[in-house]
Amino acid sequence: MKYYLFLTILFLTIGLMAQEEAISYEEEVDSLYREDQVYVGVTFNLLSNKPASFSQNGLSAGVQVGFIRDFPINKRRNKAIGVGIGLALDTYNQNMFIGEEFAGEVTNYEILDDQINEEVNRFTTYTLEFPLEYRWRTSTPTKYSFWRIHAGVKLGYLFRFKSTFQDASADIVRTDLPEINNFQYGPSFSFGYGAFNFQGYYGLSTLFNDDAQIDADSVNLQVIRLGLVFYFL
Repeated sequence: MKYYLFLTILFLTIGLMAQEEAISYEEEVDSLYREDQVYVGVTFNLLSNKPASFSQNGLSAGVQVGFIRDFPINKRRNKAIGVGIGLALDTYNQNMFIGEEFAGEVTNYEILDDQINEEVNRFTTYTLEFPLEYRWRTSTPTKYSFWRIHAGVKLGYLFRFKSTFQDASADIVRTDLPEINNFQYGPSFSFGYGAFNFQGYYGLSTLFNDDAQIDADSVNLQVIRLGLVFYFL
């Protein structure tokens, strides 16, 4: 939690410094300007479409960073299409144990008993993301703080998954799960003014395929991310 709080404060500081520096220097008016091409985000992560007795606990958070190429589509350049690439790191603290049987050939999913005193039980995803956005803003070539609304989709490739369980007697890590859905996608949006912007994402694809089950109940799980995003030129 301290790690994500530190990152949030750092990104806020960088964003404000960038805005002030941009305003403090007189620049030539660029009639072909582009906006919001580098982004850094922090989110609170939720899971939906949960199996019975599944619950989240503690802080589940994420960090996103990337680059979006801005393509204005009107003469005023306040409307644009954004196409980009980025990385996302997301953690989920919850009560589902991911183990193995038969020397790792079979993955075992089960809900932890309330009497088990685990120190850590979470899984972490690392995703290569490809955002595609329609962008509207009130910017001008010399206006550095403005209203913006971005709406679109994010396509993702989940290239690494890590499950970690620790208690007083065991330390179990799983990284190679055949039940993972590597391809992720869902609608996304962001809106705000100046440096502070809210963002959201809802995963339409499930994290696990139908082979991941708890007592014949599919694990599935879909991602919801809500948080802040900071844009830089």
